[in-house]
Amino acid sequence: MQIADLLSPDRVSLESGIASKKRALELLSEALASDDGDGAGLTANQVFDALSAREKLGSTGLGHGVAIPHGRMAEIGNPRVALLRLHEGVDFDAIDHEPVDVLIALIVPEASTSEHLDLLAQLARALSQPDNIAAIRRAADATALYQAATSAFRDA
Repeated sequence: MQIADLLSPDRVSLESGIASKKRALELLSEALASDDGDGAGLTANQVFDALSAREKLGSTGLGHGVAIPHGRMAEIGNPRVALLRLHEGVDFDAIDHEPVDVLIALIVPEASTSEHLDLLAQLARALSQPDNIAAIRRAADATALYQAATSAFRDA
């Protein structure tokens, strides 16, 4: 399974005025909770709790302004991905202490351990390429952001 195939335009957004890690995670949770057609009636609070529980183990801020909040949930049947790009970075307790402005959130079914690791590896590969991050940061609107992200993730 490819990250590019999991990302949909309705789960991609550019936001301004976001001032905290918590609010960024809330926005990602709202996107991930939206109906995926798999019958999993998730609430944004459930997703937020899953992402927050993982963050308590250690920040998912990779450095260079990028974070990959992720978690596993028994309530879903298929992985879900959301992308949020902030106009200004937020403190995410990243390894390099730099503010984060590109967040790609991932939730997977509870039993999907190997798939979870594979999807995280795809994200890490794509986001380690400076050209991919530059294209994501250059995107002027949500449509361009979606196109830049899917292009980056198809090559990963």
